Amino acid sequence: MTEWYERSFGEDYLLVYKHRDVQGAKREVHTMISWLELPAGAKVLDLCCGMGRHSMALVEAGYKVTGIDLSDVLLREARHQDPEGRVTWLKGDMRNLPLEGSFDAVVNLFSSFGYFEEDTEHIKVLKEIRRVLKPGGRFIIDFLNPSYTVKHLVSRSERVDEGQHITEERSIQNGYVKKHITIRNIEPGASDEPRYYLERIKLYNREDFTAMLTESGLQLEHVYGGYGDIPYDAEASPRMIMVGKSI
Repeated sequence: MTEWYERSFGEDYLLVYKHRDVQGAKREVHTMISWLELPAGAKVLDLCCGMGRHSMALVEAGYKVTGIDLSDVLLREARHQDPEGRVTWLKGDMRNLPLEGSFDAVVNLFSSFGYFEEDTEHIKVLKEIRRVLKPGGRFIIDFLNPSYTVKHLVSRSERVDEGQHITEERSIQNGYVKKHITIRNIEPGASDEPRYYLERIKLYNREDFTAMLTESGLQLEHVYGGYGDIPYDAEASPRMIMVGKSI
């Protein structure tokens, strides 16, 4: 059986999330640099790198960067944005990384966590982060804030982009935030057969993460509510950005 994340991060994902911009990634990386406190030339792993926006910003900031993702389509786009090959791009599952431990930092951004059904699978991810980090190596996990997400969830939105009608329906079910995406081609003469996708993220709170990180050999040091050193508020912060180190 094909998992949702094996299907959803394809060509249509590029359309649905085309609004994610490079300048925004650069601003976020600027803040991350201050949190990580790494020397120039440090080795950074961008775990679930997607189209590579943050990987490219990190390499431009002077780090040696590896970007890893499971999606061939997103890795293709990442390589296209990196014609000089400044980043090492790899395909891999976050639960079983095709890497040895040698990184100064691992970053996991844009809620690229919580994809699986079992807690044990998510702990595998955290243990892999721990395995590939140097002793005392740093990590950032940029996750959604569950309380804020539940309170501010937009149940339905729709728009037209590039001749495609895109509908996104969101709900909270059994501890997950779920998004059902329907895309239909409305160009004259084109097939109007809809394409359906699911995105699903498990809603872990700060206490959940603290316990899983500790079990995985990682220590949570700071939690921010957004980039720019925004303090974390469990009810009001849109994001839950966790910074810590391996122990």
